[in-house]
Amino acid sequence: MRRDVFQAIADPNRRAILSLLARQRLTLNGVAENFRISRPAVSRHIKILKECGLVVVIPQGRERYCEVRMDRLNEVTDWVEQYRQLWEQRFNRLDEVLLKMEKEK
Repeated sequence: MRRDVFQAIADPNRRAILSLLARQRLTLNGVAENFRISRPAVSRHIKILKECGLVVVIPQGRERYCEVRMDRLNEVTDWVEQYRQLWEQRFNRLDEVLLKMEKEK
């Protein structure tokens, strides 16, 4: 199954994992210690984040460290930006209408 960044950030646990890993590199157990869900559930979330390219797991000795790759979120930023511009234009037009109505009073 092909996953994308939007699917990855749709889940609050995965967003929390990304926030955690943005602050520091952690082992899989280190990530799991920060959540009330099971270790296998955390592993599944990490797997999805890896498939989307948001997390890489780096073996180092006997440990496996998770690191975040935030540059993959640019896809989300680009998508949101188009709607931000659209709403900004609409609010600007609304401001103009409200100013015009105020002057007519």
